[in-house]
Amino acid sequence: MRMSEDRREGLDELLVVDCDVHVHESPGALIPYIDRRWRPSLELIKDYPETNSYLNTPGFSGGGMGYGDGPMFPSGSPGPRVVSTPQAMRSELSAIKVDIGILFPDHLLKLALHQNPDYALALSRAYNAWLVEQWCDPSQGLLGVIIACPQEPEEAALEIEKYANDPRIVGVYLPTAGIHPLWGDRRYHPIFRACEEAGLPAILHSVTVITQNFPNNLADFDTGLAVHGLAHPFAIMANLTSMVTSGIPVRFPRLTVVSTEAGITWVPFLMNRLDKEYVERRREVPFLKERPSHYLKRWYYSTQPIEEPADLRQMALIVEAFDGEDSIVFASDWPHHDFDHPMKVDQIPLTPQVRRKIMGENALRLFKIDRTGKRLEQ
Repeated sequence: MRMSEDRREGLDELLVVDCDVHVHESPGALIPYIDRRWRPSLELIKDYPETNSYLNTPGFSGGGMGYGDGPMFPSGSPGPRVVSTPQAMRSELSAIKVDIGILFPDHLLKLALHQNPDYALALSRAYNAWLVEQWCDPSQGLLGVIIACPQEPEEAALEIEKYANDPRIVGVYLPTAGIHPLWGDRRYHPIFRACEEAGLPAILHSVTVITQNFPNNLADFDTGLAVHGLAHPFAIMANLTSMVTSGIPVRFPRLTVVSTEAGITWVPFLMNRLDKEYVERRREVPFLKERPSHYLKRWYYSTQPIEEPADLRQMALIVEAFDGEDSIVFASDWPHHDFDHPMKVDQIPLTPQVRRKIMGENALRLFKIDRTGKRLEQ
């Protein structure tokens, strides 16, 4: 019997695809997968205590200012919460009503900060091999995104080609925090070309750092509230602006780009702001045949950390403001301390049809998978 369009299913009945789940790659875990040249480097730090230095392990995820700097409070950022096995991850995701989880790194969110390109490339290759072998299992609803090393775009393109047809991989993670130059620079074209040819989305994911380059030059702020409040959306907005105004969506028309861990309320602002500037300055970007919002609406935006105004009807209006019902995907950021339970997004007063799209159906289209996590034939 066909389900009525106005029936609101419970979370137990709804397909929930979580577009941001974090494994925790430790130096020790990557030792068997990294080039022998670099194994002594990981051996040296494999027992480094992380309790009070979340994502700030020297020689692995150090550099820049992130969690663990400044005073700590009970409601602030605790040490890392680690899910050690795929079985445990599956159990925990099921407990929060998630059917399919898309796996991202933890420490290597900060890969762009590594100054040694050979080491950065080796870490990315080791992580990709470890993720596929140890974690990805479509039958358990656990799918991965490989890392594209920005320091070595040509080699990163080869990695994308290597995993292009692997049924366990559904996307490519672009390190975003501290990236220099921004992702619109032409040096990254090999990565975008490889993503386009592989049919894999390019996924921007930020993390809190302070560096001297825009947009992470946040050193004037003296509280984590200010830094964390701005770091993620500013990094995403800067990179999307760079990509659109440099013509990435025109040069790579079949490329899909995704924003992760920046919320969504800034999306209509960015579209409207760039459209206004385009009307006055379109001669600077003759390759853009449409307003910037036209291209941005073709891409995807994940919910976490979902904004929580006192009146949640405002969030429904935000969704309408950029036609987001077909481009917003749910994300939890599990198992980080600031994760969003699906019920947070579920509280937004959306129609049952839009709710089904955002919680799962849009992600199926984005990642080209069916409801079981199986990649579809392209």
